[in-house]
Amino acid sequence: MNWFDAILLGIVEGITEFLPVSSTGHLNVVEKLLGYDIEGAGITAFTAIIQVGAIIAAVIFFWKDIVRIVAAWIGGLANRERRADPDYRLGWGVILGSIPVAVVGLAFKKEIEGPLRNLWVVAIALLVWSVVMWIADRARNTTRTVHDVTVKDAVIIGLYQALSPLFPGISRSGATISAGLFRKFDRVTATRLSFFMGIPALIAAGALESITASKQISSTVGWGPTLVATLVSFVVAYFSIGWLLRFVSKNSFTSFIIYRVILGLVLVGLLAGGVITPV
Repeated sequence: MNWFDAILLGIVEGITEFLPVSSTGHLNVVEKLLGYDIEGAGITAFTAIIQVGAIIAAVIFFWKDIVRIVAAWIGGLANRERRADPDYRLGWGVILGSIPVAVVGLAFKKEIEGPLRNLWVVAIALLVWSVVMWIADRARNTTRTVHDVTVKDAVIIGLYQALSPLFPGISRSGATISAGLFRKFDRVTATRLSFFMGIPALIAAGALESITASKQISSTVGWGPTLVATLVSFVVAYFSIGWLLRFVSKNSFTSFIIYRVILGLVLVGLLAGGVITPV
C-alpha cells in the first residue's frame, strides 16, 4: 500500500468509526475503489487494526469517565454498599454487553472476513438499518440519562452491537445508538454508551488481528502504511468524537440517516451498473 492510500483510509476510518454510518462499509467501498482485494487477508487485517487508532482516541477523550467507572466497579466488588453507584452498574454493563460481539466475532470470523464483506451486503445493510435508525430516533420519552443505565440495558445494547460485524453497513455505532434510543435514553447518553460499549470490542478485534495476521500484513499491505493509517485515524477520530457529541446535543440523527440512504442507493447503482464489483 502506498502512503497516500494509507493516509486516505486513515482519514475515512477516523471520520466514520463513531458516526452511525458504518466505518467498515466505508473502508470496504474506498478500498475497492482504490483497487484492493477487500476479501484478502491483508486488507481485512488492515481494516481491523487501524480501528485501534480511533479507539485509543476514544479512550483518551473519555479517560476521566473510564477511570471513574473502573474505580466504581472495583470499589463495588470490594464493598457491597458501593454497588448502588450507577458507575458500578455501568462497569458490569460494559463487561457483559461486550460478550455478544466477542462471541459472534469469533464464531463467524471466516464469514465476517470473507463473504460478508460483499458490497451488496454493505449496500442493503445501509438501507435497511436506516429505517431502524429512523424509527429509533423518533422514539418518544427518550429522557433517561447515563445514571439510569442498568445491566439489562447494556446487555441489550451489546446484542445490537453483535449485529454489526455480521452485516457491515449496519454500523456498530448505528446499532448501539439505535438500541440506546429504543431503551429511552436521550441522544447524548445513547451516543456516549456507544463509545463505552465499543472500546473493549474494537481493541480486542484490533489486537487479535495484529497477532494472528502479522505475516499477512507484512507480506501485503506492509506495517509502515498500517501504522500511518492507524495514527491518522487516531488524530481524526479525536476531533470527530467531540464534534459528534456537540452535534447530537442539539440535533437528531436525521442527517446521518439521509446520508446512509443516499450512499446505499449510490452503491446499489454502481453495483447494478457493473461500475464496481461486489468483491
